[in-house]
Amino acid sequence: MAAPSPTTTHHRLLLPASTTHRSAALAPSALRLPIRARTAHGARICAAAAPAASTASPPSSAAVAVEGKPTVLVAEKLGAAGLALLREFANVDCSYGLSPEELRAKISLCDALIVRSGTKVGRDVFEASGGRLRVVGRAGVGIDNVDLAAATEHGCLVVNAPTANTVAAAEHGIALLCGMARNIAQADASLKAGKWARNKYVGVSLVGKTLAILGFGKVGSEVARRAKGLGMHVIAHDPYASADRARAIGVELVSMEEAMTTADFISLHMPLTPATNKMLNDEAFAKMKKGVRIINVARGGVIDEDALVRALDAGIVAQAALDVFTKEPPAADSKLVLHENVTVTPHLGASTVEAQEGVAIEIAEAVTGALKGELAASAVNAPMVPAEVLSELAPFVVLAEKLGRLAVQLVAGGGGIKSVKVTYASARAPDDLDTRLLRAMITKGVIESISDVFVNLVNADFTAKQRGIRISEERILMDGSPETPLDYIQVQIANVESKFPSAISESGEITVEGKVKDGVPHLTKVGAFEVDVSMEGSLILCRQVDQPGMIGSVGSVLGEENVNVSFMSVGRIAPRKRAVMAIGVDEQPSKATLTKIGEIPAIEEFVFLKL
Repeated sequence: MAAPSPTTTHHRLLLPASTTHRSAALAPSALRLPIRARTAHGARICAAAAPAASTASPPSSAAVAVEGKPTVLVAEKLGAAGLALLREFANVDCSYGLSPEELRAKISLCDALIVRSGTKVGRDVFEASGGRLRVVGRAGVGIDNVDLAAATEHGCLVVNAPTANTVAAAEHGIALLCGMARNIAQADASLKAGKWARNKYVGVSLVGKTLAILGFGKVGSEVARRAKGLGMHVIAHDPYASADRARAIGVELVSMEEAMTTADFISLHMPLTPATNKMLNDEAFAKMKKGVRIINVARGGVIDEDALVRALDAGIVAQAALDVFTKEPPAADSKLVLHENVTVTPHLGASTVEAQEGVAIEIAEAVTGALKGELAASAVNAPMVPAEVLSELAPFVVLAEKLGRLAVQLVAGGGGIKSVKVTYASARAPDDLDTRLLRAMITKGVIESISDVFVNLVNADFTAKQRGIRISEERILMDGSPETPLDYIQVQIANVESKFPSAISESGEITVEGKVKDGVPHLTKVGAFEVDVSMEGSLILCRQVDQPGMIGSVGSVLGEENVNVSFMSVGRIAPRKRAVMAIGVDEQPSKATLTKIGEIPAIEEFVFLKL
């Protein structure tokens, strides 16, 4: 075989503005190229200026339709600046308070729909549109009221407005912080009840206190800036935050353990993901400094609310200030809401005049851009690709995402990921292998499991850049038949520490490599160790002394705990030297089970990974 010939490429994501054929979906996160808006007769929409539209009051305020222009239905109140932007490009129909039946009746005449949180855009709406609806804009961050799978199946792009609320949410977090520290809400209620209880509501000072910010994204970093101005010492935990950006603000990135054990105040700003669901539970509260105070303007589900009540009653948590809840609105008899040491607001984080106007502008720009065929950085469902490309790459798409997800789980510490290198080995010439979809799926695997960002072909490069992650690609030209798109994919993360040091290659990067065998993704390399395991379910990696009985020892521990082993593979450097055992399991082992594995004398290190 001839020596591999590497060629390094760095891509911007450039896609055609329109396509005229139907494509297959990759459900549920299907991928589709953005399509230029068309009229009901198929004519391409041009961007000529629209005449001023009527501004009559709801329930219906529609401009006289101009032929050749797309029609945008605004189903909930939107700021004037956003409406003005829409009217420069489209016919705008403001119809507020529509019943589901009225929405379905109107939607077949519309190219785009803009909603807030009060309008449910379900499968029935997309079906009723008859294929004309091309864009749904959610004026805000959450998209719980939009059926993303149905939107994708019907070729409809869904966009949101994720940035305009940042400052408002940060300000609300600081307001709750200050109000809680000085018992503002309780003192106000007491005085209005005719009491003058000055001694009861003695507060605490913020100057010199330690604030731990859990989740150092856009909102978390803005809270940090404001807290520094109040004289607080600010630390943060976010394993994927940029250490340079934190230092620029004067914030120290620390471990979760240090954040919880040293903080006087803890402010939550992480997304709700499987990894963060009920992250603040009994175990977490037990580690905290007695008298800690909690602020949450992120997502209600990150706190185990029953555990918080117990921590409040026990005096571990002195006070809590909450803007979000697991269920909204919470029950009228909620022990948490009614607790005397809890300050609550009804999800007001984004509720400022300025934020609402900013949301209107942001969603108007996203919707008009999408109708013009431009790439929407705020797209939350993935576009589709031509059926023939998807069919060929489908198993490699799954492999790419799982390699990204596996690699990021091997990262340890709070330094953040800055550089990801992807290597594609193929017998095809570079022009015959379009890697944009694969790169997007690796980015999805790296970012999506630790954030609430929906990563897809449309927004992958933008999302990586926004988080300070550089994705580079290298092609290795192999001998062989070009019938198979790829021989293998390798993902490397540089300049980070690893939870499993054996995953570090000789060149110093976390390295994982995989192939597709019989249509199934397989992990074939971890660091310098060759393995061969199907990338399904969950995986335990163990570095061990290569000696007889190791497979039986680990298998016995798992069997005693009723954890079913689906496969097992051992890769070694040389007989009786070091080896890596990869064990596939159907169930997640308990902490006690993993501890027992780690206590086996010949096991030098291990890690549990979800694939």
